[in-house]
Amino acid sequence: MNPAITLDREIVPLVAEMTAWRRRFHQHPELGFEEVETSAFVAERLRGWGIETHVGLGGTGVVGVIYGDGGPGPAIGLRADMDALPIEEQGQAPYRSERPGLMHACGHDGHTAMLLGAACVLAKQRDFAGTVNLIFQPAEEGLGGARTMIADGLFERFPCDTVFALHNAPPLRLGTAAVHSGPACAGAARFVIAVRGHGGHAATPYLTASPVSAAAALVALIEAIPARRIPASGMAVMTVGSINGGDAFNVVPDSVTLTGTARAFAPATMQALEAELRRCCTGIEAAHGVACDVRFELLFPPTVNDAREAGAAAGALEAILGADAVTRDMPPVTGSEDFAYMLERLPGAYVLLGTRVADDTPMLHSPDYDFEDRLLPIGASFFLKMVELKLGAGCSAA
Repeated sequence: MNPAITLDREIVPLVAEMTAWRRRFHQHPELGFEEVETSAFVAERLRGWGIETHVGLGGTGVVGVIYGDGGPGPAIGLRADMDALPIEEQGQAPYRSERPGLMHACGHDGHTAMLLGAACVLAKQRDFAGTVNLIFQPAEEGLGGARTMIADGLFERFPCDTVFALHNAPPLRLGTAAVHSGPACAGAARFVIAVRGHGGHAATPYLTASPVSAAAALVALIEAIPARRIPASGMAVMTVGSINGGDAFNVVPDSVTLTGTARAFAPATMQALEAELRRCCTGIEAAHGVACDVRFELLFPPTVNDAREAGAAAGALEAILGADAVTRDMPPVTGSEDFAYMLERLPGAYVLLGTRVADDTPMLHSPDYDFEDRLLPIGASFFLKMVELKLGAGCSAA
């Protein structure tokens, strides 16, 4: 742990309570758009602190509104995600998931607890001019919760001048952080390819048009697209995640289905990936005598930080962690984040907070993953520091 860390003074007494909240969320994970219990807990806490609370945005989203005692001023949005993943937890912590097949494997339990901690402090100390909108978002994990909240009138009902979010990052050491100026995360698309051939007996493959052979050849072509067809500056990834088809060792099936993901940092690059994918499928059709039905669905645009707001976020993190602990020029990550939809609407920044404490620290989406509770006061202090920088709050350092 970085010995130079300076936490917000009002957050320090809340650490034990924030940890209890986080572990409660961890024990009771809920999938996207099903965060009924989590949302109710968040709303109950916000109302209990006297915060104007709105529920049901985007289905299960919650927004808390805090008005500063200093009168009118800018409005800042602070966002945390709430949903879990369909993964069976392998860890044996006493607060491990009580729901079979579900777990908080991405740390959203921690993000929610961090924003609740900041909300608790701001509810008591409204020494700023303007408005803080606390955005507790559902369904970040591929289901478009941010987009749904926006479509439900998020920024019309709760106008913001800037918006900020954070994410825990196991590749970075605990007590460090990274802020990108420009692209921070890749845009993501899902592709599904149904390869339809002509099945038959495995002893006479020459009498079939094997979709299995065609799919095998197609995998190699797809995963070579970024290296062979996209300039190195384009920074793209294509990965086949599943192949399904056939039920017997001695039967050539009629069809095989492939699914996978494409990642890119610019819309033009994503369009090029789709075009090349379809071109590869056309070639496979001609070579193997099969038909390929292609569905290519954009899930998230790239997450692009505003340069000015990224600088402000980096400054906030440096005040908490020290200048040497904050990286401003780390290459963007190929993971995706639906906070991108909010950054399409407003200037803001998405920051990464390190959680690695050992070489074998589990990565995100691992069944052995568990959020690092020592990060809770750091994240909450970051949210408070952004309010201080943007609205002139008098947050205090411990």
